[in-house]
Amino acid sequence: MLNLKSKLLATAAALFAASVALAQDSGPLIDLLVKKGLIQDQEAEELRAELARDASAGILSTISGGKSTVGLSLSGRLQIQYAGLGTDIDGAASQPAPTSHFFLRRIYFGVKANLGNGWSSTFNYDFAGSTFDQAFVTWRKDDALSVDVGFRKAPIGLEEWYTSSGSLKAIERSPATRYFVESNNGRRLGAGSYRIGVFASGKFDNGVFYTVAATNPERNEDGTAGVTSAGSSANNSLSYWGNLGYTKKLESGLTYTVAGSFGLLPDQGGPSNTGLGKGDDMAVYSVWGTVANGPFEVIGEYFWGTVDHGINASRDAEPKAYYLQPSYKISDTLEATVRYTEVNAGARGVNLSDGIRSAPGGGTMKNMTEWYYGLTWFFRGNDAKLQLGYIHGESKDTVTGASAKATTDGIRSQMQINF
Repeated sequence: MLNLKSKLLATAAALFAASVALAQDSGPLIDLLVKKGLIQDQEAEELRAELARDASAGILSTISGGKSTVGLSLSGRLQIQYAGLGTDIDGAASQPAPTSHFFLRRIYFGVKANLGNGWSSTFNYDFAGSTFDQAFVTWRKDDALSVDVGFRKAPIGLEEWYTSSGSLKAIERSPATRYFVESNNGRRLGAGSYRIGVFASGKFDNGVFYTVAATNPERNEDGTAGVTSAGSSANNSLSYWGNLGYTKKLESGLTYTVAGSFGLLPDQGGPSNTGLGKGDDMAVYSVWGTVANGPFEVIGEYFWGTVDHGINASRDAEPKAYYLQPSYKISDTLEATVRYTEVNAGARGVNLSDGIRSAPGGGTMKNMTEWYYGLTWFFRGNDAKLQLGYIHGESKDTVTGASAKATTDGIRSQMQINF
């Protein structure tokens, strides 16, 4: 896999070198035309640029196998994390083993090909998770309409759809987002993440923006069988998604955004991850907003949903969750972030490990909260940064009604490089 990455990087370098070389080889002839008065200096510069573009396009077409390819860009993201988290369960005879480990959170490598006339294709693979992150074809008419066909995240929520993993100020997405969108384990809902389908989005000059999508109802995260599966009679109904929002920048410099999202997922309800595809539907919703002015920014989001028979064969689940996250840019190189999250799962239940990534489990409870306090050091803007945060989480009230409490405390750090 790493050999493939090396070859692609070498290809990009060769393309650039070849285009520059051709322009330089033609330099003496172009200089002579200028000297003879046959072309002007500006015309000479335009001619050099055109020759370089033609050379680059020709080489790209040969390498890509497509004669229409006019541009090829490579990208990547490397995130190295450390998690030091311990969980304490009140009254337990023994406590779960703490987490203290370095690991590679993401190793993204992507390619985007521009075919001209609004057509492009994007491919991104996560070598850390051995799965795709993006794989779709795009047709773009203008700012108001762009259509993607293929594999990408479902358009639900601020953190899940509109916020890149490379721009998260609290390192990981909030427990509220994770409870609603991460894989169904009998508690979390699995109403998000990656799906295959058709996505249309756009924005208008008046500040309105939108996304609508029709996808497979099931998550497709397996790097092999998951994305190639043709499905079955248990999941042959489409899911429908949508976002609608409005953003405005005032003369004072303050910018605000408000938006709402929904997802309608047939056959994705039921009391557990083994009960999927049994005729139980699920619907999830969120409203979110952001306010920014100079170094200050505040974001917040509220989720709710209905899960047919989400507790048992006779009881539906109606979980709710929200988070609020203010941040302040102390200087060009340092930013402070605080986040508070609350998850009200009811009798369906939530574990500390469901919301706080890498945390040892604390038992199934009705409610959980999390505080995150963190700093980000920017070495090269968002492309090279170090994040460090302290986490305190609590869960309480067992699903059977007994009084109980568990707490998680510790740190999480992350080093990130984007290119």
